[in-house]
Amino acid sequence: METLRDKIGQMFLIGCQSESLTRDEQLIFSEYQFGGFILFKPNCAAPKQLVQLCRNLWGSAAGTPPFIAIDQEGGRVHRLPDPFTHFPAAARVGEKGNADLAHRLGRAVAEELKLAGINLNFAPVLDVDSNPANPVIGNRAFGSEPKQVMEIGSAWTQGLRDGGIIPCGKHFPGHGDTDQDSHFALPIVRKTLDELKTIELAPFAHACQTGIESLMTAHVLYPAFDAKFPATLSETVVTGLLRHQLGYDGVVFSDDLEMKAISANYSVEEATLRAVQAGIDVLLYCHEVARALQAFEFLCNEVERDPVVRARVEESYRRITELKRRYVKSFTGVKENELATRLVEQDHQRLIDVVLSPD
Repeated sequence: METLRDKIGQMFLIGCQSESLTRDEQLIFSEYQFGGFILFKPNCAAPKQLVQLCRNLWGSAAGTPPFIAIDQEGGRVHRLPDPFTHFPAAARVGEKGNADLAHRLGRAVAEELKLAGINLNFAPVLDVDSNPANPVIGNRAFGSEPKQVMEIGSAWTQGLRDGGIIPCGKHFPGHGDTDQDSHFALPIVRKTLDELKTIELAPFAHACQTGIESLMTAHVLYPAFDAKFPATLSETVVTGLLRHQLGYDGVVFSDDLEMKAISANYSVEEATLRAVQAGIDVLLYCHEVARALQAFEFLCNEVERDPVVRARVEESYRRITELKRRYVKSFTGVKENELATRLVEQDHQRLIDVVLSPD
């Protein structure tokens, strides 16, 4: 039976330092039983190395199997080495206006991730590209109109799902109209409530209605929703808007809590507590495992002290384990010496040629 510490561990998704696990990481991951791991470019040097790392991450979980996650959107957000396919940016897919093609592309991404042993993709971006000065979204969005983002994003999501990979729509309730990058500062979107509902929220509301498995929050302040706290730390946004108004009961991930929008304005302890109280299910610490350990131990103490926080942990544990029971049943990676060959055989470049071809 899972202990309370085990349940809290499931609420953390952690980054790794390099191409293989260090001795310290092996010991920490064995002791803390985190719920999952996220891969970045430094973790992805070559196909053989990547599948070995994913296999080792999978094997580090003694009980509930882990999420093995990545940001594989296409375009400039691409982590994987050759011969993994470098898929085009979402904007190019959206320009085609072809839902069937978007579905095929999502399915192709899933097929490649599955071969490596990855089971969760932090995509699609469901933000609406409504601000030309936005330094972080831009062509990562499927379009500048909510309807286009809904239609093409939904088809791409279904393709990812059909390929056996968990989709995660981001960045709720919408990062498309910011003029700052939340990696470095806290952006503010000063739209009215009606404007936010019509533009920013529309694709996320549609994703909730069509059963998207998980969502990621934005480190963005929306005064029309909550004048004090950014979405990730806002109970008004996560519980009030997403859970109650939109009726969403899937898993909610925070964006990386080490980003300056959060870390420059809140201590590790305050950010952790406010995120959990807001309704976040999984806390991301993508680079510094020491911060994750600090947050973990703090949350363990809070759970013992506050029954309300304990109830939140139980809610999150239920959602996480339900999602894992659906998708994270076994390690899907192929043998190390087979991965490159399998990728070449899939030949997903044919799909890219269709996207890039003139209509």
